[in-house]
Amino acid sequence: MRAISQDTFGGPEVLRLVQVERPEPLPTEVLVRVVSAGVNPVDVKTRSGSGMAGVLGDPPFILGWDVSGVVEEVGFGVHTLKAGDEVYGMPWFPRQAGAYAEFVTAPSRQFARKPRSLGHDEAAAMPLAVLTAWQSLVDAADVQPGQRVLIHAAAGGVGHFAVQLAKHLGAHVIGTARAAKHAWLRELGADELVDYTTTRFEDAVRDVDVVIDLVGDGHDATSTRSLDVLRPGGLLVPVPSGASPDLLRDAEARGLRAEPFLVEPDGAALTHLARMVDDGRLAVGVEEVLPLEEAAKAHERLAEGRTRGKLVLRVSSPTR
Repeated sequence: MRAISQDTFGGPEVLRLVQVERPEPLPTEVLVRVVSAGVNPVDVKTRSGSGMAGVLGDPPFILGWDVSGVVEEVGFGVHTLKAGDEVYGMPWFPRQAGAYAEFVTAPSRQFARKPRSLGHDEAAAMPLAVLTAWQSLVDAADVQPGQRVLIHAAAGGVGHFAVQLAKHLGAHVIGTARAAKHAWLRELGADELVDYTTTRFEDAVRDVDVVIDLVGDGHDATSTRSLDVLRPGGLLVPVPSGASPDLLRDAEARGLRAEPFLVEPDGAALTHLARMVDDGRLAVGVEEVLPLEEAAKAHERLAEGRTRGKLVLRVSSPTR
């Protein structure tokens, strides 16, 4: 099968199209023919030697965790899916899933039937990003109606889902994003927006119950600065860089909380989120779809940090 692999850590140029053996499903697993694969910031970081590189180990490996495709085979013991089912998922994270390839295998319950109203390109944009948004808001933060929630990088892959889901949970939603994206974010449900290129968010926002930080302290100390806008007892969920010991100590000293977070595969949540899409309660933003062989270009685009929604790789035809 065709796949995008890398033999060394480095820039986008290390990604190359190769031929590798097609995987075979073990008991309780399914073989999925990948139609589309989402591209995420963690892919870019892992390619260069950070991100999940410590979990994957040294190259060679195949990147990618976002999958939308068709079940080709089912292993012994699989009862929830059958050959021909259209599915989407985020299998194996943070271990290797190999989504930048024509086929993947994974436990059947790490997948869900894709939203009926979406094509594979849009469905592939969802799993890692929407599960990150859902689990950070619902499981980590337990957001309640009426709370004030600040979402950094609100127009990005995770952010645009987090805005919608926080609004669905009844929160007052504040987002940081470039001014050109404000109108779109208001359509998605944002109540207040801050243009971070002209205004420091801590000068414009206060009394926040929950901060979902999708930028991290690696850029302009966003996590640390976010502590300044939380009300007493407020919660910071730092997603990209996690909660460092210094950040945890700083939060505790101020009477605040910081919650370490890493997204997990969750087929049941994806089933619920697919219903939200089909009911018109959740929209998916895809900026561009590129062919598999242009994975390096997708990484270059994503590294610029100005993508609205998600970038997706088209791996194969939706029909054989």
